[in-house]
This record gives sequence, C-alpha cells and structure tokens, in this order.
Amino acid sequence: MELEFLGTGAGLPAKHRNVTSIALRLLAERNAVWLFDCGEGTQMQILHTTIKPRKIEKIFISHLHGDHIFGLPGLITSRSNQAGDQPLEIYGPKGIEEFVRTSLKISKTHLNYPLKFTEITAKEATLFEDQQFIVSCKRLEHGIASYGFRVVEKNHQGELQVDKLKALGIKPGPIYGKLKQGASVTLEDGQTINGKDFVGQAKKGRIVTILGDTRYTTNAISLAENADVLVHESTFNKEEAKLAKAYYHSTTQQAALVAKKAEVRQLILTHISARYLNKEAIELEKEAQEVFPRTVIARDFYCMVIPFQAEEEKNR
Repeated sequence: MELEFLGTGAGLPAKHRNVTSIALRLLAERNAVWLFDCGEGTQMQILHTTIKPRKIEKIFISHLHGDHIFGLPGLITSRSNQAGDQPLEIYGPKGIEEFVRTSLKISKTHLNYPLKFTEITAKEATLFEDQQFIVSCKRLEHGIASYGFRVVEKNHQGELQVDKLKALGIKPGPIYGKLKQGASVTLEDGQTINGKDFVGQAKKGRIVTILGDTRYTTNAISLAENADVLVHESTFNKEEAKLAKAYYHSTTQQAALVAKKAEVRQLILTHISARYLNKEAIELEKEAQEVFPRTVIARDFYCMVIPFQAEEEKNR
C-alpha cells in the first residue's frame, strides 16, 4: 500500500504544484489503483509515474470544485484508449454523474468499458466493502458538499509457519492449505495437529484517511481516528485562521490539531497555495510540527509506503 501525490496545489495549477489528485496504490493488495480527486492535468501527471490508467479501479471525488474534478473527462477517455476495458467506479457528491456524462456526451466520446456512479447524498455513508477493504465517508465543512474518506484495510491472516511444519517432517501439499485455515489435521502416523499452532500472528490492517477541502471540524477527527496516515488540506498558514474560516479551508495548525486529537501515526499536508514556494512551504511544515511533530508537507510526486504497524516498530 502506497500513497502517491499527483497534485498538491490549491485552486489553480502552478509551475511547482498541479491541482489535487492522490493515488492510493494497491498493486500488491489487489493489482489496482484508487484515485482521490482528479484535478485538471491529472493524466499528464500520471505520465511521469508508473501508474497505468487501466489499473485505476475506483475514483473518489471529495467535492465538485473545478480543481478537484476538471481532469476526469480526459482521464476517463484516455483510460478507454489505453486498453482499459474493466469497469470504472466513481464515487462523489450528487452531480458528479451529470458532470461526467455531459462532458462525454457533448464531446461524443465512446468508452469501451462501463462507468458506475455512486452519488453521496447522506452526511455519512459506507461506500464500499469487500473482503479486503471498507471505505466510508463523512461530510466536512466547506462552501459546497465536501467529504472525507476513511479507507480501512481488514486484518491480514497470519502466515503459515512452514519451517515448523518441515521440522516435523510435514511436506508441502494440500495439508498446508487446511492448516493455514486453522483446521486440525490427522497425519498418516495418527498424530493430530492443530493448524492454529502453526499460523503466525495476524497483521492489523492499515487505515488511511484522505480529506477534501474543509474548515476545522470534528468530523475530520472522527474519520482520522487512529489512522496510519491522515492527508489533510493546509491552504493557509497559522496566522490566517480568519481567512481560512472565511474561505472554508484549514490552517497548518488546525490540520495538525486534527491529527493530534485523532492520534494518527502520520500527517501529510496538501492543497498548498501557490503563494508558498519552497522556503515558505517548509515554514508551513514547521508550523504544523509545533502541534504534531510527525508531519510532512507533500510535493507533487511525493510517495509514501504505508507499512504495517509491527513492521514500522521493528524498523525504528
């Protein structure tokens, strides 16, 4: 599981930051990529990465402001032209389907795969669940309906301790599958062994919270509770709290306070105004670190591998 930031800017594209789009790379988990928002130029940003559009399985749209959706029609079309024949699911506030289908209709675009839309109208909802993941959302506080997303990976079953089995003279075969499921198996010599004794400790699934544009709000804290990674907008510096409130955005230290109260493991700041160049952006990061030390500010193409908690502790 890995986060890759395709665009980290706010409002307008800039030379050093494109507008918002984040890829959650789940190649090892399900051979797929999930996108969160798709600002103008997202497909151009993808060309600078190893992401293949046909691998994009789901797109989650936080809200319908242009800097979060104007890249959708182009990306959807390119995906069709690049051997993408698998369905694409798009989740977002009411109106996202009309925007996409109108763009495709007027441009007379034909897709060789089906689009499936899930429009969000409730204040909170479970959007998706399978054997691996649960994705839920809650309404944030912005000028229009804006949502934050919580991606919860279900726990991984412990690994079969093959060395212990081989030490007992048990050779690989169908019996390994039964033991991994925790079943009791009777061997040829009459000995019965319990699979639970040969399966390692389960790995706790990871949690990723990605928020749309928002003022400071308790719903953000709820979505981020105990997350391994929180991605939070940071459009204004700590001295601009009044401006942040007026424009329905957050400051660096408001984002950090959410991370602190939610007890997350890592905070990543994004949605950075073009006013802040390299030196000023570093100051934004330092401001947040005053409240929550485990903070980094994202730049375009910044990547973060999200380890299991046990692995992270081991590597410290």
